[in-house]
Amino acid sequence: MKNIERKLQKIDATGQAIGRMATAIANILRGKTKPEFQPYLDLGDIVEVSNIAKAKFTGKKLGQKEYHHYTGYLGGLRSKKMGEVFIKNPGEVLVKAVRDMLPPTKLRTDQLKRLIIK
Repeated sequence: MKNIERKLQKIDATGQAIGRMATAIANILRGKTKPEFQPYLDLGDIVEVSNIAKAKFTGKKLGQKEYHHYTGYLGGLRSKKMGEVFIKNPGEVLVKAVRDMLPPTKLRTDQLKRLIIK
């Protein structure tokens, strides 16, 4: 197999909706923007996102959308509102959105490592 050439693509998140931005980022990370795209190969580029704290949200997502995780113990379902997560770490909201838009294969972890949030 030939050597994969990865380019750095920069995205400014100022005033952009998280979901639309996450869709574009997921396509770049997978390599769907390249003509030699194959779903079983990791051909994507590196994505650098800046000004994530200035991203916009539509509707009441910050107060209503919840993220859940299970601790593994009985009664261990924990929930946090999107607003709490965004205040603590704005980049985590984008990472969660992009992660859910990538297919759940062995390639997903390596693709997410190429997402840089500043």
